[in-house]
Amino acid sequence: MSIELQLAYDHVSSDDEFTWFDEETLGMAEFEHATVMLDEVVEGVIATATEGGLIIDATLGGGGHSEAILERRHDLRVIGFDRDPRAIEASSKRLERFGDRFRCMQTAFSEGGELLDELTREPVVGICADLGISSPQIDDPARGMSFRHSGPLDMRMDTTSGETALELIGRLDADELADLIYRFGEERRSRRIARTIKRAFDEDELATTADLRRAIVRAVGPARIGGVDPATRTFQGLRIAVNREIDELEKLLLWATARIAPGMSFAVLSFHSLEDRLVKELFRQGEVWKPMTKKPRIASDDEVTRNPRARSAKLRVARRLPLPEVDE
Repeated sequence: MSIELQLAYDHVSSDDEFTWFDEETLGMAEFEHATVMLDEVVEGVIATATEGGLIIDATLGGGGHSEAILERRHDLRVIGFDRDPRAIEASSKRLERFGDRFRCMQTAFSEGGELLDELTREPVVGICADLGISSPQIDDPARGMSFRHSGPLDMRMDTTSGETALELIGRLDADELADLIYRFGEERRSRRIARTIKRAFDEDELATTADLRRAIVRAVGPARIGGVDPATRTFQGLRIAVNREIDELEKLLLWATARIAPGMSFAVLSFHSLEDRLVKELFRQGEVWKPMTKKPRIASDDEVTRNPRARSAKLRVARRLPLPEVDE
């Protein structure tokens, strides 16, 4: 998640402003998500699919992009992947009216290529990926991804597997934790923050997102830098690490390059600089990809007004070039 995106929904300046939830409330939010740059993504991914075929939605989420693709082009089918079981459940209900034109599977998008090979060898005429964290994931206190609410220190997209943020903090020493926060959160004060977080953990004072933010404020003070809450970058860094988001993206870019048919489009919507940098580097490979725009597209002012979480979105679309000839 980008700094700006987090800022839009995490205006918290003191412990008194936290929203507290009991165990019955945690995890009960409906999976409803405002799809970002809907028209731009859909237009980008179907632009080259002139004769119909199979589209892959590598990050299904609430199913908004897939629904629009299926509505606009009756000659297209969609297979959607998502690691979040709640997203799969919600999308299945939302898109069941399309019958066998839509299919979804629970899997990390890094593993989508292997699963796709098992399902079909049919040429893929378009791939889209929305790398943003969905609103239900951000807003659900049980996920622990935001310091807007107090909830358990989890941060996993798939809450059925992998280590939580609290377990990750416990496993790393202060230097390793600082490196992680600096790399993924781009937080310059990572050393001081990491030491304070580890101290809170060792003293059994770290169990919730409120505890984590309190430890961060203790390290760097409550002042906002450029309007950004002092805990924002640390939360981002931990969430990216817990979900292995950069590794996931690198693997997605590899299998997407291998599986998409020559001449077809790959649309990637990213929300922070680390993601966008990887996508930009891939599409710069002139012998493999041809970018369809010089610069990434961004959300319109009207969309940002309606949905502040679109503020940091960057959309890059590229067309796969024919495979170069090689010796057997």
